[in-house]
Amino acid sequence: MKAKQIVLASRPKGSPTLNNFRSETVDVAELKNGEVLLEGMYYSVDPYMRGRMNDAKSYSPPFDLDQPINGGVIAKVLESKSDILKAGDIVLGMLPWKETCTASEKDLKKIDTSIAPASYYLGVLGMTGLTAYFGLMNICKPKKGETVVISGAAGAVGVVVGQIAKIQGCRVIGIAGSDEKTKLLKTEFGFDETINYKTTKDMSKAIGMLCPNGVDIYFDNVGGEISDAVIANINFNARIALCGQIALYNSTDTPMGPRLQPMLLTRSVLMQGFIIGNFKNEFPEGIKHLAQWVKDGKIKFTETIENGFDNLPKALLGLFKGENTGKMIVKA
Repeated sequence: MKAKQIVLASRPKGSPTLNNFRSETVDVAELKNGEVLLEGMYYSVDPYMRGRMNDAKSYSPPFDLDQPINGGVIAKVLESKSDILKAGDIVLGMLPWKETCTASEKDLKKIDTSIAPASYYLGVLGMTGLTAYFGLMNICKPKKGETVVISGAAGAVGVVVGQIAKIQGCRVIGIAGSDEKTKLLKTEFGFDETINYKTTKDMSKAIGMLCPNGVDIYFDNVGGEISDAVIANINFNARIALCGQIALYNSTDTPMGPRLQPMLLTRSVLMQGFIIGNFKNEFPEGIKHLAQWVKDGKIKFTETIENGFDNLPKALLGLFKGENTGKMIVKA
């Protein structure tokens, strides 16, 4: 059996392009005991993948040149030599960008599509939702009545953070990059106020006007000048969760900005970076809360779905242009 795969053809300098990827047709490995043959259904594309395209040390190893990109995939079991999984099961795993592949049963988790659509396990009921949950609840520790500001608020993590903050009784301000997105945040996801950073000339002033009592919690998905503006309005004893810095991922120069340490020091602010793996022992607790909130209608979720396996590179590049609302997913 043969299958198509997408590999990293070259390492990008600055913003990646389609030329950094290559499509190939290869033989699918023969099935061994304890393995299953999988057909990809939904493929996750995520901002962290940009860092893995570089040959640099980070919390995740770099992708190998001329080898398939890999990430979160929902797949269907076509054939099984496993005692745990059978043909027809729907599973989640960190899998290569291949249309069809073999995988060990120990690297896969069977999912329950009666709770939510299968794709949700790449989003609100997967790493995306858990990132939002633990970043807000464990690091920021929201209290009723506090003001929460979220950058990249219309992204996969941001929309979930905002809704969890509302569940906790907070006032929520979301920053996004279009009028369409800012409107959606208010009408669909219950945000109190929003800012379109692309049409706002003075971000610090705009945040100050919407947060007259200051910012108690900042969930940072973006970094750069937006974060500088939010932190200029930060309160005493505020908490900042550093989740992403997408504004800087494609920078070829060392970015310069305000020196934040004096403000953090004099206002007793906690700023903590994190990756979701820090909380892996607590995943069952997070999934329990998220699943219940989804079931109760307290958390809504949105997806931007690109159709076609060949569109995986295009979808990944679209993240850095703000082409997604909610979770970006490719449906094979």
